[in-house]
Order: sequence, then C-alpha cells, then structure tokens
Amino acid sequence: MDSQASHILLVEDNPDHVELILKAMRHTDFTDEIHVVGDGDKALDFLFQRGDYADAWRPCLILLDINLPTVNGIEVLERIKADPNLRSIPVIMLTTSAGEQEIEKSYNFGANSYVVKPVDFDQLVNAIQSLKEFWLVINSLPKARMEMSDEKISRKD
Repeated sequence: MDSQASHILLVEDNPDHVELILKAMRHTDFTDEIHVVGDGDKALDFLFQRGDYADAWRPCLILLDINLPTVNGIEVLERIKADPNLRSIPVIMLTTSAGEQEIEKSYNFGANSYVVKPVDFDQLVNAIQSLKEFWLVINSLPKARMEMSDEKISRKD
C-alpha cells in the first residue's frame, strides 16, 4: 500500500477488548484511521452510511467480532459479502471463539481470515502486527470509494 493512512472499522462490543486492541495497534505504530462501533447494527449503519454514519468513509479493512449485540458478527459478515459495493472489503474475524462451527461459518460466509484473540498482550501485539503487515503492507486492497474521516480514532457507542 502507499503511505496514506488506511481506514479500518473495528466492530467490538467489549470495551476492555477495544482498549487492548487499540493499545496493541499503538504498539505496532499503526498510523491508520480507526473507527470503533460496539454492535452489529452500528456496523451495518456505518458500512451502508445510514443515520449517524451518513458521512462515513469506506474502510479498507474490517476487524469483526462474532459475539455482538443486536446483530451477530456472522450476520454482519453475510450482509457485507452479499453487497456488491462492500464484498471486496477484507473482513477479519477477530474473536475469542475458537469453535470449529464459528470458524467454518465465517469462511462459508466469506471471511478473509479468522483470528482468535490471544489472551497474552504480547501475543496480541504480534497478531495485530502480522495482520497489519499482511493486509495493509503486503496485500493490495481496492481503492476506497467513500470520503475519509478527519478523526484518527473515533468512537460512537
């Protein structure tokens, strides 16, 4: 990718996990714009630019938890991959669930990767660094088609 900041949507309902993930991102020198939403409905509103998110930018990467309130992560994934304007966005399932059923469902609905959140902070930093290196440096992503946010890290819950 070029030197411009990447735009990432983190969909996570657990505030402690959000803080740990953001802290791990800071440890890996993430220079990317990150928007955090705390449930499946807000994720869909953001992606489809509805309501409070009418001016939302198109993320180049989505980090998506499975166990979310309102609409679960598998359903959010299914809706993303069913939409021709969103399906090219890579979706990384980033979750505590290591169940084979969730892994299989995620891939069946088009997940690009499935990562079980490490419990150890150093391992989380390493996982985030690996995701960053592959998805934002090595991998070529489609160009964003939506306006970008001016905020570095924003949160609407």
